[in-house]
Amino acid sequence: MEDHVGFLIRLANQRHASIFASRIVGSLTPTQFAALNKLHDIGNCSQNELGRLAAMDAPTIKGVVERLYARNLVQIVVDPNDKRRRSITLTVQGRHLVEQCREVATQISKEILHPLKPKERVEFLRMLRMIGRGG
Repeated sequence: MEDHVGFLIRLANQRHASIFASRIVGSLTPTQFAALNKLHDIGNCSQNELGRLAAMDAPTIKGVVERLYARNLVQIVVDPNDKRRRSITLTVQGRHLVEQCREVATQISKEILHPLKPKERVEFLRMLRMIGRGG
């Protein structure tokens, strides 16, 4: 079992989730932070585009956006020409929170990667990107 990829990825993810939850500002989940962080980078976009950019399927991003909206971290504008299209943007409160969280997220990544040597970190991240893209 200890040599199975899925098991090892799950262990690494559990470690990340535990550290993330204990350190992140504003009680955000990793998916909420990912959505806020993407919005901060690109500005407003459709909910579908945000889901694609943050690597979330439609039901997941819908739930994430609804929870962020309930916390007044994002604003939702429905397209008057297409009621299915929703444009999402950060509120002032959302922008402030994501800016606070970015430094914390950097520290979390450093803590996760701490057991690796600097060259190993670069290689590990390169390989994770390859696995995530499927090649």
